[in-house]
Amino acid sequence: MPQWAEMAVRLVVATALAAAIGYDREVRGKAAGVRTHALIALGAAAFTLSSMYGFDDADSARIASGVVAGVGFLGAGVIFRGGPSNAIAGLTTAASIWVTAGIGLAAGAGLYGLSVMIALLAFIVLRLPHMRD
Repeated sequence: MPQWAEMAVRLVVATALAAAIGYDREVRGKAAGVRTHALIALGAAAFTLSSMYGFDDADSARIASGVVAGVGFLGAGVIFRGGPSNAIAGLTTAASIWVTAGIGLAAGAGLYGLSVMIALLAFIVLRLPHMRD
């Protein structure tokens, strides 16, 4: 079992990386911001750590798939249709919530390089301009 300090680092890394993505969403006035993204990654990391070290016969892949499915429901909550053109909105925020869970899973597993790379790529994609007609 890893030391408590190592588990704490994993949780902090997940939370901090996700908070950066949440900050981007929040300053743009989106439904899910810093707290939502940070809590999703923290939860994903906690589930990962719990499955890795809390159970003798746990299948970590099952935990990961459960997190992905569960977070999908959260993402669906920020997608809506409305406005004058009855357009669909919230897809990018829903996708950022889903990616944030991936950051939490990677950080929880101790894959720091992967979690940082996911966060950097997500941040770059979120900063891309819209390519609408």
